[in-house]
Amino acid sequence: MTVPAIILTVVLAVLGMEAFAWWAHKYIMHGWGWGWHRDHHEPHDNVFEKNDLYAVTFGTIVFFLFLIGYLYSEALWWAALGITLYGLIYTVIHDGLVHQRYFRWVPKRGYAKRLVQAHKLHHATVGKEGGVSFGFVFAADPAQLKAELKRQREAGIALVRDSAGA
Repeated sequence: MTVPAIILTVVLAVLGMEAFAWWAHKYIMHGWGWGWHRDHHEPHDNVFEKNDLYAVTFGTIVFFLFLIGYLYSEALWWAALGITLYGLIYTVIHDGLVHQRYFRWVPKRGYAKRLVQAHKLHHATVGKEGGVSFGFVFAADPAQLKAELKRQREAGIALVRDSAGA
């Protein structure tokens, strides 16, 4: 593969993972996979969550993508690298910045603040029904998310915590 093709493959894999992560978060984690994801939405003092099994599962899949890519497809290997880069970005942003599992920093402005606000609004619902902001890297305007939470609460779609401002 040429260098531009490699860069394009890696970038498309990273962007594609945000789309896949949104879909998996909304329809698997808040659907039939809620059993693993539930503890992520509940207060606890544990270092690990059942939700971390998703990282183990996806990491195992990517390991095999690297292996198959190494044996049969250079493009697949580079796509696996893009997926891995997304996983690192996710870990720093979601687990590190938003949930402060690795470091303590509360952003006061900019996109980092918007990411934190959007994900806190995601956690504003009780249970798996309804909700907003299922992506991990791209975050909508918090005012729009609050309006959507208010609409969901009024429509009886989601039970929203009072502190969410919806």
